[in-house]
Amino acid sequence: MLIAAYIGFGGLAHGLGLAFLPTLASTLFVWALPAQVILVGGLGDGTALPALALAVGLSGVRLLPMVVSLMPLMRGRRPRLWLELICAHFVAVTMWVEALRQLPPVPTEGRPAYALGLGAGLTLMCVAGTTIGFYLMSSLPGPLAVGLLMLTPISFSILLVRNAAVPMDWFAIAAGTVLAPLVAGSPGGLDLFWSGVGGGTIAFLAGEGLARIRAAQT
Repeated sequence: MLIAAYIGFGGLAHGLGLAFLPTLASTLFVWALPAQVILVGGLGDGTALPALALAVGLSGVRLLPMVVSLMPLMRGRRPRLWLELICAHFVAVTMWVEALRQLPPVPTEGRPAYALGLGAGLTLMCVAGTTIGFYLMSSLPGPLAVGLLMLTPISFSILLVRNAAVPMDWFAIAAGTVLAPLVAGSPGGLDLFWSGVGGGTIAFLAGEGLARIRAAQT
C-alpha cells in the first residue's frame, strides 16, 4: 500500500511538470506524503518558496509527537546524538506504527540498527514507488494517481486498529476520528496534527481520570 501511494505521488509530480531528481529528492529528504504533496503542488502553482517552505515545515509538526514517543525505543544503551538524529529522520506515520509494534521485543543494544534498517527499507520502497509512478504517468489516469494517494491514510487507519491493545487505544482512535472533521482545513495543513494530538490528549486525560476514580473507590 505504501508503494502504491508513492506511485500515485510520482505520477502527480510528473503531471505537474516537475523533474525526476527533485521529485526523488523530496521522497528521500522529506519522506512524508502530505508534506510532499504540499511541496509539489506549491511548486506546480508557482507559490513563493519562503511561503512554501513554511507550509511544508508546519505540515511536518504533526510528526513531532511521533518522534518524541518513539525515540526512547530507538535509543541504544549508549545514546549517540548523531545516530538518534538519523533515526528521527525516518519517523513518519508508517515507521511510527510499525516501530511501536516491532521494537519492544528487540534487545536494547540492537534497537538503533533495527530502526535504521526498518526506516531505510521503507524509504527505499517509497523511492521505488516514486520512480515507477513518475515514469508510468503517461499510462496512469489522473483520477487513479490521486486515488492511490488515499491508500496512505487508509493503511494508517488499518494499522492503528490492528495495534490497539487497551480500551484507551480505542478511545483515542474514536476521539481523533470525531475531531478530524471539526479541524479540517486548519491553517498550515495542521488538521491531522490537531486531531491526533487532541484525540490522544483527550484519551490520556480520560484514562487518568478513570484511574483516579478507581483508586479513590479502592
